[in-house]
Amino acid sequence: MGRKQVFTKSELLDQAKKVLLEHGYEGFQLKLLSKSLLGARSTIYQYYANKEEIAASCMRRVMEDILQEASGIDETDCMKALQNLLTVYLKEAGFHQLLGYAHKINAANSAAAAKDLEFVEQAHLTLKEQLERLFVRAQKEGHLNPSIPLPALIGVFFNLINTPNMMNIPVAQWSEILYQIWLEGAGKR
Repeated sequence: MGRKQVFTKSELLDQAKKVLLEHGYEGFQLKLLSKSLLGARSTIYQYYANKEEIAASCMRRVMEDILQEASGIDETDCMKALQNLLTVYLKEAGFHQLLGYAHKINAANSAAAAKDLEFVEQAHLTLKEQLERLFVRAQKEGHLNPSIPLPALIGVFFNLINTPNMMNIPVAQWSEILYQIWLEGAGKR
């Protein structure tokens, strides 16, 4: 008899992210998740007690990666830092969709899920503070129009992340194009 193949926690979270992004939180079922993993469905329960824990852990892992990259950005030149931050966000463009599911997770079902969601919320605030700090500096230094309210600038900047890359060009190049459109507009001068 052959040995039962088992998947790692990392492989589980990779597949969970794919399933969440494809089917949404409502469509996220352990049965569906297990179909995309090599190994017994019971292996999932070696890592997590329920779907809430898996979804929250998935969000936390992605947020940890984003936070690590964002905190490593050199902020000396605030405009270059904003462009680099856009690239970081574009690498994990689906994360905003995942964040939208956070309020749907019943953290009362799991202390582990509650802890992961608390981390995600705190990290989200840290990223928001970084973004606001860079935008305030950019306006003070005269790089951005000071008559445009900060929430509008940030909102448009964030919506760049949701712009589909229909040309399938590398993220860094796509980031440069979007940043240029955001900063200079698409009109001819």
